[in-house]
Amino acid sequence: MVMQSMLWTIAGLSAIPFALAGEVFMLGLGIASLLLALATCLLAIGVVWRRRRARRWVFALETLCLVGSLLLLLVPLGANHGPVALMTNLALPIGVLLLLRKQKEAFLQKVG
Repeated sequence: MVMQSMLWTIAGLSAIPFALAGEVFMLGLGIASLLLALATCLLAIGVVWRRRRARRWVFALETLCLVGSLLLLLVPLGANHGPVALMTNLALPIGVLLLLRKQKEAFLQKVG
């Protein structure tokens, strides 16, 4: 999740120079990416602290990211389909979902 947060931070920071060059809407997209990165980092901290609400929000966020990435792959909009895009858009959310699923089973066994 920290990796996703860093990727969204870089995306947000790289959008800001376009806003300075006249693409005003890119400022909003950059700020939205930075806020998403902040939220993801805070959710990661909540998962480390074993907060159930944070786990639920992470499941929702990762599922949303996975559905959006699958739509980008299926709809021919000119999105990047290279190996880096596949790793960051598909493999990373799937890995986080699988790791959180395993963590829940381990947590229930430890408590019960």
